Amino acid sequence: MPPLPHPPPPHRPDSVYTVRPATPADVPGARRIMLDTLYREFGYGYVPAWHHDVIDIDGTYLDDPRHLLLVAVRDDEVVGTTGIRSDGPAHPPHPRRLAERYPSGSTAQLVRVYVSPDHRRHGLARTMVRQACDFAAATPGYERIYLHTNVNVAGSGAFWHSLAEEVFDARTTGEHGPGVATVHFEIPMPPVPPV
Repeated sequence: MPPLPHPPPPHRPDSVYTVRPATPADVPGARRIMLDTLYREFGYGYVPAWHHDVIDIDGTYLDDPRHLLLVAVRDDEVVGTTGIRSDGPAHPPHPRRLAERYPSGSTAQLVRVYVSPDHRRHGLARTMVRQACDFAAATPGYERIYLHTNVNVAGSGAFWHSLAEEVFDARTTGEHGPGVATVHFEIPMPPVPPV
C-alpha cells in the first residue's frame, strides 16, 4: 500500500513579493489598488460614506498608531493592500446587533483586502490578513477582529469562510443595496505574538 500523501505546506507568498506596513511613498499605489477594486470588481466605484479612508490614507492609517495599512509589493509596485481600523460596523446600514457586538474602539475591523488581479494566487491576501490579525492581537484595547465582504466578488466567500466564522448573512436584508451581497465575519483573535 503506498504511503498517504502529506498535506500541502501552508501557502506562503512567492519570494518576489514583500508584505510590509505602508509608508508615505506607498500611498499612491495603495490608493490605485483600492480604487481599481471599487470600480472594476465591485462595480459601484467610490462612495464617500463608505470609502473616506481611500482618499485619506495618510490620516486614516499612517497617522493613527492603532490603525495599520499593509501593502504587498513587487519590484517597487504596490500590488495588494490590507487595513485595520478601530471602528466597528455602523448602524445603519448594518444591523444594530452587529454594531453593538463590534463596538468602535475595541473592534479591529479588517478592511481593503485587495490584490491586483495579475498578482492573485500567490498567498498575498492570506499573508496580509495573518499579519493584520497579529497587529490587532499586539495592539492594546482590541478584543475582536471583524470584517464584512461582498460575496458576489469571485472567490470572496470561499476565501473568508476558510479564515473566519460567519456571524451574519445580510444578503436577505439588502443593507448595501441591489447587487451587493454582504456577509459579516469574525476572525478569532490570535495569541499575542512574542516580542
